[in-house]
Amino acid sequence: MNIRQFFGKNSREALNMVRMALGEDAVILSNRAVDGGNKIMAFKEEDLNAMVDNESYRRHITGDESSETSALLSVLNKKVEGFHTNQAEPFKAEFDEPVEIVKPSPPVQAATRPVQPTPAPIQEVANQQMTEMLSEMRNMRSVIESQLTTIAWGNIQQRDPVKSQILNALLSAGFSASLARLLAEKMPANLDAEKAMAWIKSILNRNLDTIETETEVLDQGGIFALIGPTGVGKTTTTAKLAARYVMKHGTQNLGIITTDAYRIGGHEQLRIYGKILGVMVHAVKDEADLKIALNELKNKHTILIDTVGVSQRDRMVAEQIAMLSNSNNRIKKLLCLNATSTGETLTDVIRAYKGKGLDGCIITKLDEAATIGSALDVIIRGKLKLYYVANGQRVPEDIHMANKPYLIQHALKPNTTANQPFQLQPEELPLIMGNVAQTASSKHASIAAN
Repeated sequence: MNIRQFFGKNSREALNMVRMALGEDAVILSNRAVDGGNKIMAFKEEDLNAMVDNESYRRHITGDESSETSALLSVLNKKVEGFHTNQAEPFKAEFDEPVEIVKPSPPVQAATRPVQPTPAPIQEVANQQMTEMLSEMRNMRSVIESQLTTIAWGNIQQRDPVKSQILNALLSAGFSASLARLLAEKMPANLDAEKAMAWIKSILNRNLDTIETETEVLDQGGIFALIGPTGVGKTTTTAKLAARYVMKHGTQNLGIITTDAYRIGGHEQLRIYGKILGVMVHAVKDEADLKIALNELKNKHTILIDTVGVSQRDRMVAEQIAMLSNSNNRIKKLLCLNATSTGETLTDVIRAYKGKGLDGCIITKLDEAATIGSALDVIIRGKLKLYYVANGQRVPEDIHMANKPYLIQHALKPNTTANQPFQLQPEELPLIMGNVAQTASSKHASIAAN
């Protein structure tokens, strides 16, 4: 690919030079003001089309290396090993392919040449200019990759409609574009729609970690703290778990603690649940109170702690995690995730509460969520163990052990016509895939797909 530079006394003159040299359909890499005028970097549209049409690039989309694409990225990432510093000649970067520098005609140069100030050391100026050029070209890399990938995914839609259908189903279910793209790329070729969906479900099932039985909670016992943002349902979920324990083991060996001294009625709500169950609820305000309460309940088989809900961006999150982590007792932290929240919000919540580690999570408000792909997506990417799902306000009926096949089937069920305004159209799919071209391979959690 022949990337060329054009210098003019202003943007209009430089653009005219681009049109004359490369035609009306030239691809502009950059257009910025420099001392004495404007500088444009551009190349012919035919070069871009040739790369997209090239069979080697299509092999790259399915996993093979592309010499054309590698050549382009090499140009954008090439480290400069040296440049000419002769004052009589402009410096030249050493690229894999030449970058032609086009200047105005001599009369224009003479008319627009600025008065030169006292020059800085030539080497320093050259270094600064080269750094700026490389920075600018690297900034353009994501744009070029996005454009190329968008075109490539448009071709994939035509060549492999099953893959397109699977991508649309995952995105409509609320799964992230990066996870959907990764699964689609790892999917075996030549599957019909039914077998492809079965393969997707099996991979999601393999990567979603859940408890096998309630032994880890109700039988083994221990101290469990339910944490999470305001309004996620921690108090109700604590009452549900307490009721399940009482139904199996009675009230004698169960302890309940609440740290919710901030929310009006927060302690009272759990106290009422405790009174119904026949279990005393201990209220604590700080770390010292928590240690005293845990000492009083040290002979209990299972202790449930309902914590105060705060925004994931509140500094109190760190204080709360520290209070639970600094106890002399081993406290398992279970993060409550609202199924109605977006993937971005849930990712933010996990990042904030992870602190010194999470032992697992509980999905709440399952009955209120139109799609649950976002919740399953962040749990898979966060490598969290899913304990329970809650789907209503009834105590203790509306809490269940996490059932992987059911959750995945529920997530991927066809959406109703009521949600059509939020469904992707076929022509929108390449745009979304293009935007995640870079992040999918570098930032996404690993997926066991073999």
